[in-house]
Amino acid sequence: MSDQPAAPAPQPSVPQMQIEIPANLEAIYTNFALITHSPSEIVIDFARALPNMPKTRVYARILMTPMHAKLLLRALADNLRKYEAQYGEITVPTNLADQLFKPPKPE
Repeated sequence: MSDQPAAPAPQPSVPQMQIEIPANLEAIYTNFALITHSPSEIVIDFARALPNMPKTRVYARILMTPMHAKLLLRALADNLRKYEAQYGEITVPTNLADQLFKPPKPE
């Protein structure tokens, strides 16, 4: 018997996924999301709402399973934690929707 500790068992390798981002992929700015669901999927519609504009349009629609939506939620929370650790806490004003979408006051 040896006094040497046993070497740790090798970990199975996780296959690396290659992700292709098309050169002509257009980035879409969004500040508004509509989220709906059915028993089998989550639907997120991304739109851009502008002040004093009563209408907007959806620029992208993402469909995913509830499990993938939960994984996305975890990934977003993790990335926001890292962001705030580097840049400081993101403060969300109270009554944000009222500030963004309230009709202008008549003068």
